[in-house]
Amino acid sequence: MYRYEAELWKDGFRRVMGLDEVGRGCLCGPVVAAGVIIQPGTELDPAITDSKKLSDQKRRSLVHEIKAKSIFWTVQQCSPEKIDEINILKASILAMIKCSEQRGAEPDFLLVDGNRFSNTLIPHKCIIKGDDNSASIAAASILAKVYRDDIMVQLHEQYPYYGWESNVGYPTNKHYDGLQQYGYTKHHRKSFKLRTEKKFLEPGLSVNTE
Repeated sequence: MYRYEAELWKDGFRRVMGLDEVGRGCLCGPVVAAGVIIQPGTELDPAITDSKKLSDQKRRSLVHEIKAKSIFWTVQQCSPEKIDEINILKASILAMIKCSEQRGAEPDFLLVDGNRFSNTLIPHKCIIKGDDNSASIAAASILAKVYRDDIMVQLHEQYPYYGWESNVGYPTNKHYDGLQQYGYTKHHRKSFKLRTEKKFLEPGLSVNTE
């Protein structure tokens, strides 16, 4: 999990930032990215791996250690409106770029999950299944996943019709059933296939019957 970081540390890079995003396949909510810079030579909990392979409880138990042992960490997002404007791939990359540009980050190399990124002044390497092969990327995936899940669980309190407390916005039968019955909300990505043309009637809004 440290072979990419170790090679870069050996080459003199001191602020290697792992980048990952979550929520690309969701029907609603933001796409969230995190960036993590591990202290050179530091090893995190061996359990740190792709966030999707960990239980929610385990992910949350690792968040404190990741933040405590990192030189720098950040979580950034792009809204559903931005996703609809520029498409989900570009929004995912933009969220990761935001992480690298945060005040105090100053990364000298980027390790990026996946096979696509943008040209930047900072050297980078894309790693397919990076969250399985890089501790920095895996740590970023955990921070992003926990942060985004919390957003969707909070939104579930306002919109308890789509199963967001469990599917966190991903397409499930419960989510599609809610869309069919209640329509899409302001948090849905209208550029995605939502299987409905109905718009959710927000509380306090009346239907014009004239």
